Amino acid sequence: MAGKEERYQDYPLFKGLQRPLEFMGIQGRYIYWAAGTAGGAIVGFIIMYCLLGFVAGLIVLGVVLSFGAALIMIKQRKGLHSKKDDRGVFVYAYSKRM
Repeated sequence: MAGKEERYQDYPLFKGLQRPLEFMGIQGRYIYWAAGTAGGAIVGFIIMYCLLGFVAGLIVLGVVLSFGAALIMIKQRKGLHSKKDDRGVFVYAYSKRM
């Protein structure tokens, strides 16, 4: 066996779908935003339930979930990557010359 080389079996390599990750209509980094919103809503519910009661906890839960969902949907419509949206007229007084 000293002269015989062993060759390992070849396996196809999965390189991904080249598309953003999507879960229940939420894409890419907004999945983390949704998880944070859900966690914050649960923590807010627990705190308000302990301090003021069940109804106050439900109100906080609903408000945080609604605000978080609206923010995620608005941001997601703009795109996955943050873009600067400069509005207005820009006047350059001078430029550097080389």
